[in-house]
Amino acid sequence: MSLIVQKYGGSSLADAESIKRVAKRIVETRKAGNEVVVVVSAMGDTTDELLELANQVTPIATGRELDMLLTAGERISMALLAMSIKSMGQEARSYTGSQAGLSTDAKHGSARIVDVAPIRVRAALDAGAIAIVAGFQGFNRGTGDITTLGRGGSDTTAVALAAALNADVCEIYTDVDGIFTADPRVVPAARKIDRITSEEMLELAAAGAKVLYIRAVEYARRHGVTLHVRSSFNNNEGTLVVNPKEGEAVEEPIIAGVAADLNEAKITVVGVPDVPGKAAQIFTIVASTDANIDMIVQNVSTAATGLADISFTLPKADGAKVLKALEDNKGTAGFASLQYDDQIGKLALVGAGMRTNAGVSAKLFTALFEAGINIEMISTSEIRISVVTRADTINEAVRVVHKAFDLDADELAQVHGGTGR
Repeated sequence: MSLIVQKYGGSSLADAESIKRVAKRIVETRKAGNEVVVVVSAMGDTTDELLELANQVTPIATGRELDMLLTAGERISMALLAMSIKSMGQEARSYTGSQAGLSTDAKHGSARIVDVAPIRVRAALDAGAIAIVAGFQGFNRGTGDITTLGRGGSDTTAVALAAALNADVCEIYTDVDGIFTADPRVVPAARKIDRITSEEMLELAAAGAKVLYIRAVEYARRHGVTLHVRSSFNNNEGTLVVNPKEGEAVEEPIIAGVAADLNEAKITVVGVPDVPGKAAQIFTIVASTDANIDMIVQNVSTAATGLADISFTLPKADGAKVLKALEDNKGTAGFASLQYDDQIGKLALVGAGMRTNAGVSAKLFTALFEAGINIEMISTSEIRISVVTRADTINEAVRVVHKAFDLDADELAQVHGGTGR
């Protein structure tokens, strides 16, 4: 008997018929002799609708009450799914995140899991029942309050439970057939990847690939959880995200995929004195806002002025608070001015095979040049090259780079639900 954790996203649970289709798949998995734990997201666009309701009531909702509101979406999904499974003759028990034993820190809106004690989930499995757990949520033992894990939190919930229960596999169900070489909504000829390393998936997720969230991939890699990304609309094999053992010989493709992100902005700190410690001072101010920065570029200072410019990218959602923090400390930091640009796009080319293959950078830059796409920033790692371009050229950039590296498939990819989640 295998223990399988299955996670279903909002597009897979969009309406009553979708919930019944998912329930049928779960029941079939149980009848095949497996123990089954299911983690659910809120139905369809429920989370966005709840956020909009909150904004209509007040533009300054507190974190505690917002978490209480948003977790209602997953509770609706878990209860309806349990009801549907029971109507098919199988026992099912639904649990909130706190009932399932997910303890977090006290940070509302983006809490991190600190402990998983799935006692009631294990008891349900031992009794022959299917356990249904509301994703995206947990509780803080110190305050006793409900918390949420941030966007993609249901993926993280599923991986955390899989690790705690020592599951054989964690299946992430969505509305596409697996992980593709690019977003199939942008590149219809994107090719499904049968197997990808967690290292490559981390880079793709960090670069904007939305099929898996980076926190879930990090957790799976750290705890040795095998992920299987599949479509909830068919029974096709999806994509395995694996953790190769140290020393294991694995022939990796040169390029695993291309990802893009339109949710970042660029801040340029103009006129920074080119003396030791100034960059540290600026990024200490940025760090005080809890913003996550990505790419950083500093130009060479001019001999006449001794001043340099520092540019960095960060999530658009963090832009306003970082600008304010820098402006409030302008006098002590000693820079001249700030520039803000939220019309950028980031493209990343990822592949473990880059380590042993020359010419990847040249091919990437040539493809963009021939398409007339200008590069504003560049960042690299061992297995990734990232560039920043204008937002209105990013989709074309993805298509031309995908084609340049011969990643196009012969058949068009199929997207069942339309959101990629």
